[in-house]
Amino acid sequence: MANDAIRAMNSDMVAALAGGWVADAASLGLHWLYDSDRIHDVGGEYPEFLPPKADYFEGGFGYFAHGGKKVGDISHYGAATGVLTDSLLANQGHLNIRDYQRRFRAFFGPGGTWQGYIDNPTRVTLHNLNSIEQSAIERAQASTAASLTDQQKRLLVQKVLPYTSRLSGDQLAGPVRKAINLTYHETDIQEAGVHLAQTIDQHLLPESGANDMQLPAVSKLPPLVACYLGSDDLLTTTEAAVRVTNHNDEAVAWAKCAARLLESLYLGKSMSESLDAATAEAPEPCSLNKARADEQLDPVGAAESFGRTCYLKEAMPVIFHILNHATSYAEAVRANIQCGGDSCGRAWIIGPAMAAIHGVGGEYGIPLSWLARVKGAAAIYRDVELLVGMRAESNQ
Repeated sequence: MANDAIRAMNSDMVAALAGGWVADAASLGLHWLYDSDRIHDVGGEYPEFLPPKADYFEGGFGYFAHGGKKVGDISHYGAATGVLTDSLLANQGHLNIRDYQRRFRAFFGPGGTWQGYIDNPTRVTLHNLNSIEQSAIERAQASTAASLTDQQKRLLVQKVLPYTSRLSGDQLAGPVRKAINLTYHETDIQEAGVHLAQTIDQHLLPESGANDMQLPAVSKLPPLVACYLGSDDLLTTTEAAVRVTNHNDEAVAWAKCAARLLESLYLGKSMSESLDAATAEAPEPCSLNKARADEQLDPVGAAESFGRTCYLKEAMPVIFHILNHATSYAEAVRANIQCGGDSCGRAWIIGPAMAAIHGVGGEYGIPLSWLARVKGAAAIYRDVELLVGMRAESNQ
């Protein structure tokens, strides 16, 4: 591929990734308001970037989840995408499951950075990560042959856990011995600690997610697809990432559909070609074809036909309907909000997809004023550019 074409593709990917953040923040004010009439009453033709207010939900069916958030804030979907982005950046654009799990747990768990709504997959994933670790510790302690006191066992667990959370296999022995040597100089205790660490490592499962088939399975995919663009490992890596938070076969199938859609768009294919490629991976292709068959954009009608909730079998046809018929980024984002329900979740596919086609600025791209309204925009877009640049360097 010529240098000019590579630069253009990288620029399109930067726009696409930025498009997810913008669409999420734009949708937050009316997220989970299911009444389209109420949405129109509140937001009219321009429902984007409204402040999250409980008053909007009065007189309409919905769930107000974002008290305390301000205009430009991101949802929990965006927060989780940020965690995966940070992990990818720290691992040179490669998915490192152990690192991703550690960052996810640290960010959303007790003492973490996140303040806001916690969805079911996140809540169950945090519980599962704790349970998996505790089970691994118990197995390791039961298999330790060395004669240790209860106190020594407890201290050794405290010594090794910081390393098993971020290292694996042959990486463990050296650091673990050094850590234990600060307290115990005896070789047999150090070796018992290494055995403990290695056994824990063997039983920390990569499939830590909830048995859940909702939008969190696909909302984090845009940066991952950018890193594995054109790779034979894209779909297997997608599955591995999804099962960290959504350990469910249907969720994985829909995620592969979404990944194929984004990959095709990132590679410069048309929207029609990309929707076709994605449909071939879908667990329910008939619903996607039906969503595209309408003559014109009708977001409220699509929502009534397929559903407004977080479940992927409802959300993906609505996403396909909007992508197939919307003619600009702003039109697609507004249509998504007007659908009602889980607009923030759908935004993480609609935003990147439309931005990949239309870019930034002009009549059809991401409005420049919208880019500036995202809270923490400078740091977010810096990371987007770093991630795309990292991928470009690895392919040279």
